[in-house]
Amino acid sequence: MTINNIESRTGRPRSWSRRGFTLVELLLVLTILAIMAGIVLPKFSGVGERARISAAKTDIASFKTALAMYEVDQGNFPKGQNGLEALVNRPSGLGTGTTKWHKYLDVDKVPNDPWGRPYVYKNPGTHNPDSYDVWSLGPNGNGGNEAIGNWTETTQR
Repeated sequence: MTINNIESRTGRPRSWSRRGFTLVELLLVLTILAIMAGIVLPKFSGVGERARISAAKTDIASFKTALAMYEVDQGNFPKGQNGLEALVNRPSGLGTGTTKWHKYLDVDKVPNDPWGRPYVYKNPGTHNPDSYDVWSLGPNGNGGNEAIGNWTETTQR
């Protein structure tokens, strides 16, 4: 048994230079794991879905404000299912005379809901027969209890 070649209890020679992970390698693995956790964990915790619901509520609040301004200028809310389009593009029935009209939403086109589907507008509304309903079909796209609209029971999520 020499100092440079110590035998272990199994009889095999053991070298003084052991093979292991460097600090850089460990930090790299930890960084990759942290990035993966940052991508995966929000999907499991529902944070993304709550953010989309909140974004839909914010869009609907913007529509309500723009529709109120439209109603003040025109004396009524836009008619038909494409009423939200009247907030971005001048309706052809208004003409260019003395009728006040301006762009009520500062966008080039009416945005889709956070799930990529168009918002639904109806005048007169089912929930608000004296005015309008505007809503998103919600996360599942089926509407119903998942719909997010301008009526009280769905905006209190």
